[in-house]
Amino acid sequence: MMNIEIDQEAGFCFGVTRAIGKAEEELASQGTLYCLGDIVHNGQECQRLQDMGLQTINHEEMSRIENARVLLRAHGEPPSTYHLAEKNNIQIIDATCPVVLHLQKRIKEQYDADTLHQKQIVIFGERGHAEVLGLVGQTEGTAIVIERPEEVETLDFGRDICLYSQTTKSLDGFHQIIDYIQQHISPEARFTYSDTICRQVANQIPHVRKFAAGHDVVLFVCGRKSSNGRILFKECQRVNPHSYLIESADEIDFGWLEGCRSVGISGATSTPRWLMEECRAHIAAQLETSKC
Repeated sequence: MMNIEIDQEAGFCFGVTRAIGKAEEELASQGTLYCLGDIVHNGQECQRLQDMGLQTINHEEMSRIENARVLLRAHGEPPSTYHLAEKNNIQIIDATCPVVLHLQKRIKEQYDADTLHQKQIVIFGERGHAEVLGLVGQTEGTAIVIERPEEVETLDFGRDICLYSQTTKSLDGFHQIIDYIQQHISPEARFTYSDTICRQVANQIPHVRKFAAGHDVVLFVCGRKSSNGRILFKECQRVNPHSYLIESADEIDFGWLEGCRSVGISGATSTPRWLMEECRAHIAAQLETSKC
C-alpha cells in the first residue's frame, strides 16, 4: 500500500498568510480590490482570489488609476510607489511582510546616514525580484545587487561595504560572501553586515532535505515563478533524484510513482495548503480506480 504524506512544514510563510488574509478581508467587506503584482507566485491561488474580485495590476497600470484601493503584497515596494499612491489619491492596503519592512528601514537609515554616499550598500538577492526592487529603492537605486557568491569579487574592497540580504536567500551563500569580504577588505575600509534572512524560510532547507530523503518519490508543488520554490526544489533533487516539480495535480505523471511505496508532497512558502491536499486526493483517487 502506498503512503502519501504532505510535508507539515510546507506552505505559506507568515508574510504570505498575512497578505492573503488582508486581501480576503478587504474583498469580503468592500468588493473589488487591486493588487500591485501577483499577490503570491502561485497561479492557482491567484486565480482563486481573482474569482473573489482581486484584480492584479502592474506599476504602469497603477499610474493610470485614481481614487482606488491597492494592496501591496508581502514582497514590499520602493518609496516611489507610495509617492505615486499619494499623488493619485490611492488608498494603500499595506501587506508588506514585517520582516521585509524592518529590512527596508535598516537600509534606508544606512543610506541616509551616509550623507556623502561613499559606502557601498550591497544586497545579496535576485535582480529584478519584487523584494529586491523595494530594497534598492531605499537607496535611490544606488545599492549593488549580487545574485551569487562569485559576484562578490566585483566589489571595491578599498571602500566601506555594508552587506544585507534578501530575506529568502540561503544562509550558506550569505556566509560565503561574508567570508570573502572579510578576507579581502582593505585595512582602511570598514565592513559591516546584517543577517536579514528570514529564519522561517532558511529553516526549510534542512527540513526539506530530511523530508525528501524519507520518501521514494517527492512531488514539489509550486509556481514556476517562485524564487523560494526553485531553491527548495533543488535541495529536494540533491537528496532525492526522484523529485518532480509540479504546479498542480494535473501535472502528475503516474509513471513516476510506479513501484514506489512512499510519496512525499512538499511545497514553497507560496504554495497553498489546499493545493498540496488536492494533489494527494488526486493520487489517492487514481490508486482507488486502479484497484477496480
